Amino acid sequence: MGKGPFDFAEHRPYHDENARGADRRLIGQQISHYRILSQVGSGGMGFVYEAEDLKLGRRVALKFLPEEFARDPLALERFQREARTASSLNHPNICTIYEIDESNGRHFISMELLEGEPLHRRIAARTLLLDEVLAWSIQISEGLDVAHRKNIVHRDIKPANILISGRDQVKILDFGLAKLVEMKMRVGETVGALGMETAIGADLHLTSPGTALGTVSYMSPEQARGEEVDERTDIFSLGAVIYEMATGQLPFQGNTSAVIFDGILNATPPSPLRLNPSLPPEISRIISKALEKDPDMRYQSVRELGTDLKRLKRDLESGKTAAAHSPSSSGRTAAAPVSAEKSVAVLYFENLSGSKEDEYFRDGMTEDVTTELLKIKKIKVFPRSAVLSFRDKAVPASQVGVQLDAAYVLEGSLRRAGNRLRITAQLVETRTGHSVWAERYDRQMEDVFAIQDEIAQSIAHALQVVLTEHEKQAIQKPQTADVRAYDYYLRGRQFFHQVRRKALEQARQMFARAIQIDPGYARAHAGLADACSCLYIFWEPTEANLQEADVQSRKALELDADLAEAHVARGLAVSLNQQFAEASKEFEIALGLDPSLFEAFYMYGRACFAEGKLTEAARLFEQASKVRPEDYQAPNLLALCYDGLRRWSEANAAYKRCAEAAEKHLELQPDDERALYLGAQALCRVGNREKGLTWAQRALAIDPDEPAVLYNVACTHALAGQSDEAIGYLERAVQSGFGYKEWIRNDPALDSLRMHPRFQAVSGT
Repeated sequence: MGKGPFDFAEHRPYHDENARGADRRLIGQQISHYRILSQVGSGGMGFVYEAEDLKLGRRVALKFLPEEFARDPLALERFQREARTASSLNHPNICTIYEIDESNGRHFISMELLEGEPLHRRIAARTLLLDEVLAWSIQISEGLDVAHRKNIVHRDIKPANILISGRDQVKILDFGLAKLVEMKMRVGETVGALGMETAIGADLHLTSPGTALGTVSYMSPEQARGEEVDERTDIFSLGAVIYEMATGQLPFQGNTSAVIFDGILNATPPSPLRLNPSLPPEISRIISKALEKDPDMRYQSVRELGTDLKRLKRDLESGKTAAAHSPSSSGRTAAAPVSAEKSVAVLYFENLSGSKEDEYFRDGMTEDVTTELLKIKKIKVFPRSAVLSFRDKAVPASQVGVQLDAAYVLEGSLRRAGNRLRITAQLVETRTGHSVWAERYDRQMEDVFAIQDEIAQSIAHALQVVLTEHEKQAIQKPQTADVRAYDYYLRGRQFFHQVRRKALEQARQMFARAIQIDPGYARAHAGLADACSCLYIFWEPTEANLQEADVQSRKALELDADLAEAHVARGLAVSLNQQFAEASKEFEIALGLDPSLFEAFYMYGRACFAEGKLTEAARLFEQASKVRPEDYQAPNLLALCYDGLRRWSEANAAYKRCAEAAEKHLELQPDDERALYLGAQALCRVGNREKGLTWAQRALAIDPDEPAVLYNVACTHALAGQSDEAIGYLERAVQSGFGYKEWIRNDPALDSLRMHPRFQAVSGT
């Protein structure tokens, strides 16, 4: 039977010391249509009895409210309103409230009688297994999601309000009671530090110095400041609960509520990986995002948090992520095959060639070394996005390792002179700052692939990782037989990522030259397909581009069916032919082959958006943003999805992220018209209309006849409420070659124009 707020022991009655004030004279009496059977415990908001419902013949739990609430009409009315709302919740992970009633002046709640043990006792008894942490966290998120979709915020998520049954089923307790704690502060009890209640002994556990302060320790910053709260406050509290489950420690600790509040408002808790090194790095990222102090930087929905937890659980079970697990003798999660001790961040090599043009080769070389290491399952490799902010910055490797929670950092340099190549590389241990492996390669350009292989295998050897035969073959598998083709491919990749018409045309030429030199180069075929697809989307919606994307993506798959980029290219190509089912299949295969591939999430999201599947598109753009946080494009499209779904607060947070990322990007590349026009839309959305229109005009000045620029400038004016200007630019965009009508029909940025006859004419609706 339940404990926690009910204080039931597992499958047997339990009487704790907090229950001594209970009225035992009630036992055996009939209250309304309930017969009181036994007193089973207490919580901070009243005493709990087991009772028989004489009408329905079932056992229930009755919670009687303290008398001070019955004497306060306003508090009682508000409580009844909250409890009635909570009684509408019906979910396997929520304790069901049957009714709210009163008999002879006694106000009580009838609710589901549960068997199990509260989570805080599970945490205190032993270190939890990672399987348990994930399974229970997912169930809590699913229960909260149901409540949040009905606009019900719990406000008091903590281990004592979470019950674990004997079958490991989670039940969230005390929905509808959380506001009572807030009311209790206004009924005349002592007010403690920072204006928060410190006299609620049963809830705050203020029993002795050094004791954890229950409710206070899980409060969100906005609760601590006494501000209005929404569902994101439950997300913060859940983050604190997951932190405690994963590490055995509270994220914010102290002897008084004042110390704890200060930590919640100002301190960053220790990384969970430092307290429990056997945890996978991904759970540390999930917890950190849930515990963001700014609600706009936090997860914007508990469903989003739950999705990340489910994906981590799935990847652990399938062996895709860098931390499979098994219970160790101590009860902790043992890292097998990967632990934090075998995590590596690959920094961008320093370009010593003295030529800016060689940066494409330096970047490509660095990223391909990362790709080679990713083929080794027992090594956790940080994605490109994690290290991009350190490129060309004089930051010590050990400092980078500390910031990223990486056990090791690979750094090096590259110098190219004619056909000669000199590469240095060293692996630095973060903890000591010492080099555990270093090498210098003086080779010919044609040896570049062998150098990449040697670096990957040397790192594995330094970390005492034994490669499987499959891993050895994957590392040694050549991308191309000709280094000249590789060079053209790297040039093409650099142009492709600029997302400009001329750059994409140059990318198409570079990929085609690579294929001419080596017709069996699968990556080059995939690159050429993507270039043609993007030219079709943004600038040249011709049958020739569509057909070339189809042919080249097919060829890439014929040459290498295990190449994730080939499946992305194929998915994008068929989505442009509106073959969405086949596109989804290809994108899913790509993600199975490489779960950290930005292009897979991003292009899959675009395909879903074009199909009108905004919820699925939003999930994919959110994942793309996590893979590449510095990107401004995915947050922009994510915000459009949330706009279309009428999820305004989440849309606003995504627009804010887009504007910030675009501004940082423009500091480095001030003439990037794409960053300008996407950032312009984001600025209009967050209320900076004047700056948004200025950015749009800057983009237009750079390339006034560019269809993609004209289209996005039209979107900016539509968002700014300038309908005539917006339709004028939209007409010019279509006349100049923008022909992606599916996008026009589904773009929420143009919603204000849809009833206008000129819009209907230009969009074909």
